[in-house]
Amino acid sequence: MHVPDGFINAPVSVATGAVAAAAVAVSLRGARRELAGAGAGQGVGAGAERTAPLAGLVAAFIFAVQMLNFPVAAGTSGHLLGGALAAILVGPYTGVLCVSVVLLMQGVLFADGGLTALGVNITDMAIVTTVVAYAVFRLLVKVLPRRRSSVTAASFVAALVSVPAAAIAFTGIYALGGTAEVPIGKVFAAMVGVHVLIGIGEAVITALTVGAVIAVRPDLVYGARGLARPLELRTSPLAPEGAGTPVPAAAAAPAAPRRSVRPVWLAGVAAALVCAGGLSYYASASPDGLEKVAHDQGIDAKTRDHATKDSPLADYSVKDIADPRLAGGLAGVIGVGATLAVGTGVFVVVRRRRNAVPARNAGPAAEGTGNA
Repeated sequence: MHVPDGFINAPVSVATGAVAAAAVAVSLRGARRELAGAGAGQGVGAGAERTAPLAGLVAAFIFAVQMLNFPVAAGTSGHLLGGALAAILVGPYTGVLCVSVVLLMQGVLFADGGLTALGVNITDMAIVTTVVAYAVFRLLVKVLPRRRSSVTAASFVAALVSVPAAAIAFTGIYALGGTAEVPIGKVFAAMVGVHVLIGIGEAVITALTVGAVIAVRPDLVYGARGLARPLELRTSPLAPEGAGTPVPAAAAAPAAPRRSVRPVWLAGVAAALVCAGGLSYYASASPDGLEKVAHDQGIDAKTRDHATKDSPLADYSVKDIADPRLAGGLAGVIGVGATLAVGTGVFVVVRRRRNAVPARNAGPAAEGTGNA
């Protein structure tokens, strides 16, 4: 659903750019809390050193899986948008940043999604999908039984709903600033119709990924936080009066040693490299939902060439390499590495800024104590 240059006029492109910038700014503040473990019953900074690399991994994984276009109807394909997956795995604010990083890397390196349309793409594919998916997910988790399977089921429905929601959002944006005279009713029907089918693929990928992670490390899934009730130790009924108050197990026994996230991180990187470097060769070559609708409805009448169309990685293929499998696979590997590096770097900076706030706030108090 990457919108190219020329679909949306300049005023609306600027407006969506402002919306995207504001949402990213808000997400940076929210991501500081999510990456620091706040809001999940953890102290600020608890486990924070492992969250930034995992968030960068989620961005790289979304980039890789987006290369795997799957057929959904005659002559049409779809691919993961990733908002639901990111929100459930690392949190909604961090999820917006993950998808935004992916869109930025795709636009700059691979000429996928117009640079003047970056605000449109972030608004549609990062903000709308993440907000809608996480709202649906939280609603379902509240009403479903407190089980791991409920998290997986909720992730399926949330992802399914998020894709047609993004199609509706695009239709609204096009109604405001479309550059071609096309009946909006036809655009709406075509976009929603095909993206409901794409949403099924999105839901399957999201549920399988969330289910796989939650099966081995539920503590790493943001959407599963608080799933299990804290263990309480109760004293015997024969104990003296006042000794029968339940005591949280965490207070009665030393904390268990923290499990390493390295195996999960390595497995995630390996999966991303396999998807982008190998499986992408077998992806559907049919146009995706937006491309198909744009061609059929005439939305693409004023499409402009991408500013980085001459990039050595344009169209997810390394130029000057004759073998298409090698050229595409190498481009995918480069994309995974670049997205992982940029994403992790962004989240490390965000996390450190969060950790620096308590230290700055504690400074004057500490100095006052020393002068007393």
